Amino acid sequence: MAGVAPRALAVREVDVLLVGGGVASVRCARTLRRHGFTGSILLVGDEASAPYNRPPLSKELLRGEVPDELVRVEPDRWYQRQGVELRTDLAVNELDAGARLAHLADGSVVRYRSCLLAPGAEPREPPIPGGEHAHLLRTVGDAATIRDAAVRAGAGGAAAVIGGGFIGVEVAASLAAHALQVRLFELSPRLWAGSLGATLSSWAVERLRSMGVDVRLSTAVTALEAGAVLVGDERWPTELIVAGVGVRPRTELAARAGLAVGDGIGVDARRRAAPGIFAAGDVAGVPHPAADGEPLRVEHWHAAREGGEAAAMGILGKPVPEPRAPWVYTEFAGQLIDVVGWAPRPDEERVIGDIGAGSFAVAALVEGRVRQVAVVNGALPIEEARAFVEARPAADALARLAPA
Repeated sequence: MAGVAPRALAVREVDVLLVGGGVASVRCARTLRRHGFTGSILLVGDEASAPYNRPPLSKELLRGEVPDELVRVEPDRWYQRQGVELRTDLAVNELDAGARLAHLADGSVVRYRSCLLAPGAEPREPPIPGGEHAHLLRTVGDAATIRDAAVRAGAGGAAAVIGGGFIGVEVAASLAAHALQVRLFELSPRLWAGSLGATLSSWAVERLRSMGVDVRLSTAVTALEAGAVLVGDERWPTELIVAGVGVRPRTELAARAGLAVGDGIGVDARRRAAPGIFAAGDVAGVPHPAADGEPLRVEHWHAAREGGEAAAMGILGKPVPEPRAPWVYTEFAGQLIDVVGWAPRPDEERVIGDIGAGSFAVAALVEGRVRQVAVVNGALPIEEARAFVEARPAADALARLAPA
């Protein structure tokens, strides 16, 4: 009716709004409560599931070794006990950083005192013709879909994996555990795009081949079809295609809110992106000692856990510890690799222990200093190796790292 003003939307007040249903948000909530915070906490995630751990998706869950519910970060009752309101299957559409308002997809509006942005990342589709024919792995639902397809293909069925990074290697091994005939295509001459060095790549290739995985390095997949992978003029029929060619941080919400966004959301040492707004997990570019103070974005579970905890301390106005050396891990073909430190372009690598024994470590050196250590099958205590790398010792100090 003309002359009647529209009714204003009701605005709900919360003390802390956590955007993103993953490890970073849950660890932030847990840390807030452990430090005596009694205010209201609202966790909003756009997936239908309660927050879960992603590492098992390409391993135990894909192999069918655990039920879906066992990958949850916390049991359902934890949220009620801790006074954390959990809203799933609900996106935050817009963020008004100045007014500290969040507009949710259901039309509701939330005013917050502090907000954590931890929406994670999304997998990239292969940038080739027919890339849409590849399954991507990021969610519990994705893992279930790929697992079901592997079961339908049956023993001896053909599967192709595009990309030899962490996800590609893990998925290839898990599909081989389903007795599929797996072919892994990697553009680089080494697995993990060479980031873990020549020694680990050669060792891992042998482990994969021992499972029956056909590893094709320095191979560019040129197109995909429904039921086939094309490499130049060659056509490889296959019943299942999975791609692991990297992820993209989900920064759109932050960008629309006017926050500094580059390769992720820029934050300070307290994980603060703007007054009242913090970021953690895959989206956060944190000033990091491992990168000589430059922003570093680490897409792994430990970074999400530690980042969520650090953001909680920032929200509380308490001292925030300096970021630890990055720690990532992978498991495939019954092998476990823990990597501490960061050395994307090492000058040299040194082996610690006996590769033939299956338990060893590889140190990556930059200008004569140890910047990264990859520990295979528990050859070294991880915390000891992490502290060692953080000290940036000279190469001759490696003698102090004795294999277990």
